[in-house]
Amino acid sequence: MKNQHSAITPKLLAEAMTYQQYMAVSRERFADNLTTSEDPHFNTEQILGFTKLNFSRMARLEKTTELTAEVTDALQQIREPWIWLVLAESWCGDVAQILPVLKHMVDMSGQIELLLLLRDQNLPVIDAYLTNGARAIPKLVCLRQSDLAELGTWGPRPAALQAEMAIWKAENVPFDQVIERAHGWYAKDRTQHTQTELAAMIRTWSV
Repeated sequence: MKNQHSAITPKLLAEAMTYQQYMAVSRERFADNLTTSEDPHFNTEQILGFTKLNFSRMARLEKTTELTAEVTDALQQIREPWIWLVLAESWCGDVAQILPVLKHMVDMSGQIELLLLLRDQNLPVIDAYLTNGARAIPKLVCLRQSDLAELGTWGPRPAALQAEMAIWKAENVPFDQVIERAHGWYAKDRTQHTQTELAAMIRTWSV
């Protein structure tokens, strides 16, 4: 199966960031009162406040996330090197809740290279992976390292939360409340839906 999205090229992957580089860029820009995006809409006082909370969430998840036996078993099924290419931005709450979990999986596997791209600097890529017509992130694209064949995608959030958010949107719940409810959902879930879905995807991609 060839990669059907020509936006993902060896050159693009060579320019992508590691997790550590992504975090360094995010913090450097935040020190200058900026998110990773150049878009003024994502550099308001409110969004910068969300971004600050995201750093705290990521630090907590980096320390507290424990991979389930289901995920550990799925990771052991991987028989060839993969690349997990993830589109992200520092202002995004879903990125903060999911990226550290992906990092734990990558670290345990030893078969996966995690690479990150900023969404707003790579619109042709995110536009190939829209969610219900939206540039929703994080978006994970799993590639076989040997030939960059696309094995599958996941994101931007667990299906159960996606369904909840669709309801909130239909009910015209204010943006601030949607953000609060979503993070409340993540806190209660303790990464379980994320891990369960990704374990299933890893098994599918390993076949």
